[in-house]
Amino acid sequence: MTVQLAGKALNRVARTSADALRSGVGAGLKQIMPSAPAVDAVPEGRIVELPGRGRTFVVDVPGPSPTAPTIVLLHALGCTSYLSWVATFSELSQHYRVVTFDQRWHGRGIRSSRFRFVDCADDVVAVMDALGIEQAVVAGYSMGGAVAQLTWQRHRRRVSGLVLCSTARNFRGKKGERLFFPLMTAAMHPLASFALSHVDRLAQTLPELPSVEVANPTAWSKVEFRSTSAWSLPEALGELGRFDSAAWIGGVDVPTAVVVTGKDHIIPSRRQRKLADSIPGAQVFTARGGHAAIVLGATGWVPVFLEAVQNVTDRVTPGTRAAI
Repeated sequence: MTVQLAGKALNRVARTSADALRSGVGAGLKQIMPSAPAVDAVPEGRIVELPGRGRTFVVDVPGPSPTAPTIVLLHALGCTSYLSWVATFSELSQHYRVVTFDQRWHGRGIRSSRFRFVDCADDVVAVMDALGIEQAVVAGYSMGGAVAQLTWQRHRRRVSGLVLCSTARNFRGKKGERLFFPLMTAAMHPLASFALSHVDRLAQTLPELPSVEVANPTAWSKVEFRSTSAWSLPEALGELGRFDSAAWIGGVDVPTAVVVTGKDHIIPSRRQRKLADSIPGAQVFTARGGHAAIVLGATGWVPVFLEAVQNVTDRVTPGTRAAI
């Protein structure tokens, strides 16, 4: 009886957490959206079939020349590739080939039985394979930064550099976090198929491709945000709680930049700096603003990010293993 009651309690936590996360993030969007970057349009994308993995939405913007370095952008939790990186496409594509895609359980990303960062990392290389890309600098924001770390760890020959933004080696530094994440994982485990059904149901209602017109940034951003089911959030949060690169991140052997958000209360700046301190030769770039600076403070954040990307690409030797 005690076990059954505990199970019911955990299920209730999981069910309500999705609604709470959605309403909480939605409230934040009311403040963020009016400050959305002034962008008229985003590059067009397409649905790409990744053999043996599934279909996902991919944006592939050619660089200024066939020999331009490639950068793969990995979005944050609860976002889409467009929503996270909308303010960066124009500037980045003047110097680099720019690739981004919707990660699993997000937007038009792959819908799998479970959400796992190792699968997300393998998806990065699968997208590169589909596009004929041998090596790339991998940049990730928040959750995307964790996936970027794993991409290097699992596919070292394919990653020529890393740009890790507003992220950390792990996400369980505080006592409350050490209690929260295991509870979230326990609550979601029996509800995985239920959560997936909600993710799949929403995905089936979406147009084949998202709108590229951003004449009304507020309306466009809301549509992008709502293309990810609230049920993906607790599942992804559980993965964040399990992630820990501390044991191996010191082995990174490619040029790396860490972009720190200086007033971040979601992933404290000190954790971001600990990540940088753990990576040999990592360069630190600090942007003003909190965890949503990629959108809320895009005017100040994007130039810092561009500087970090250039720092990494300047240290990469084309066609070979990168030198720190």
